[in-house]
Amino acid sequence: MARKKFSATQLFDGYSLRGINHVLITDERGRVDAIVPAAEAGDDVQEFDGILSPGLINCHCHLELSHLKNVIPPHTGLINFLCSVVTKRGFEQELIQEEIRRANTEMEENGIVAVGDICNTADAIAVKQQSNIRWHSFVEVLSFTDARAAQNMGQYGAVLQQHKAALGLPHAANLTPHAPYSISPLSFEMLNDATAHQTISIHNQEHPAEDELYKTGGGGFLNLYKIFGVEQSPMPVTGKSSLRSWLPHFKGGQTIFLVHNTYTPAEDVDFARAYASENNLQLVFCFCPNANLYIENRLPDFSVFDGGQELRVLGTDSYSSNWQLSIAREIQAIHDRVPGIPVETLLQWATLNGAKALGYENDLGSFEKGKQPGICLIAPDFSRSDKIL
Repeated sequence: MARKKFSATQLFDGYSLRGINHVLITDERGRVDAIVPAAEAGDDVQEFDGILSPGLINCHCHLELSHLKNVIPPHTGLINFLCSVVTKRGFEQELIQEEIRRANTEMEENGIVAVGDICNTADAIAVKQQSNIRWHSFVEVLSFTDARAAQNMGQYGAVLQQHKAALGLPHAANLTPHAPYSISPLSFEMLNDATAHQTISIHNQEHPAEDELYKTGGGGFLNLYKIFGVEQSPMPVTGKSSLRSWLPHFKGGQTIFLVHNTYTPAEDVDFARAYASENNLQLVFCFCPNANLYIENRLPDFSVFDGGQELRVLGTDSYSSNWQLSIAREIQAIHDRVPGIPVETLLQWATLNGAKALGYENDLGSFEKGKQPGICLIAPDFSRSDKIL
């Protein structure tokens, strides 16, 4: 089988950056054979300007919301944004399908090879069946009240079965909670039982109103509940932060993606680490910087997540809250505003960390012999990425 050879201004292997004097060698399908010094590579080396990288991993997206591109204006704040998503989802199915196809193609062309995708419906299944991307479909449960917990779990369980029937290996699918403000205590308990030893995802502390809801029972989320006919907060008043209130519902050995973390303080990170260690949970901190800027015009304090063993990964969120679906642009958003985080670290978040978090590290995320991780070229300023193979 013919071999292909690639070099670039820099070569990132999933772990570290290497200089121009290294050449990646693969078979014609992109299965990695070796990385060798340029002097040993011989002829026919394809040379590129930029960073040659394993395929990128998007750990948080909502493919089925792609039709909301440019529908909700930036900087509305989270509460108004959520109200808009709830009230503006009613589009023709033909348009929804076309925009899902466009978004999938965009991610493929950007060199994204695996996606942790949030699903409320079966709308994206047909596109996923034809996609070159590997999908972990997080079928997202919204269940505001204990009274409807069983009914809601049944409803989303049916959506999960549609995904499982249509998408076999190497794809994956399981139930997941939406957010601390949309899952009642009984619903959390049922989700804990239903997701034992699985990987789940939850939107965490995107707005100060999440903490206010659990500390006082009031705040901006009451406006969201009214859209659903719920006149007062159905969540218990714990007097604690949101994270300290919801995390103890999980005791089943789950891997939990905490997504966004825009307002998560250091003391809550310390609590989460201690609780996870005591209860055999694995935490993953997932950041979607452009979505944070789009909605709240704010980034998390990345420094509060330093020092732990948790994987840190990147996502794009959906086209309802982003200008593009590009992991390179997520790296750019952080690098331009928090230059103290090394580029090598950000690239790790975007590749091997994401593959590990989704359980795909055996063949994605790094240029190691025998893997077929995809190959992409990232612009030196992270303004774009392009699929090479």
